[in-house]
Amino acid sequence: MTDTPFPADQRLSHDELAAFLNQAFPAGARRLLGDLVTVKPGHVRMALDPDADMLRPGGIVSGPAQMGLVDVAAYAVILAHIGPVAMAVTSTLSISFLRAAQARLIHADACLLKLGRRLATVDVRLWQDSEDRLIAQSTVGYALP
Repeated sequence: MTDTPFPADQRLSHDELAAFLNQAFPAGARRLLGDLVTVKPGHVRMALDPDADMLRPGGIVSGPAQMGLVDVAAYAVILAHIGPVAMAVTSTLSISFLRAAQARLIHADACLLKLGRRLATVDVRLWQDSEDRLIAQSTVGYALP
């Protein structure tokens, strides 16, 4: 995914955002939601190294595991721009699974499409090995407090 300029000010650095995510989610759940890789204006990249608990029959990463990564990546890019607001909540999540996610590193690129006062819309794309071979694409809406 190419970087797109975004007019919103980035309020949290990589380290601040990572610390907030680690504090906001229970330790047992946090490992299931991926690691923060980069934070840039309008964009966050996360990565998830799936474990055996995330696999469905056939050895592919389950849809719920992928949706968890999508949701936390969308949450992260929003928080990077509005600050540490724990009560931003998912209002919509639509996902298209494009190909099987193999049991190896999954990348999530979250790009802000719109950041309003009450609603935010984020495009999240999941990929493995190459950014141009998507495994899933999602549009996520968040309600902001």
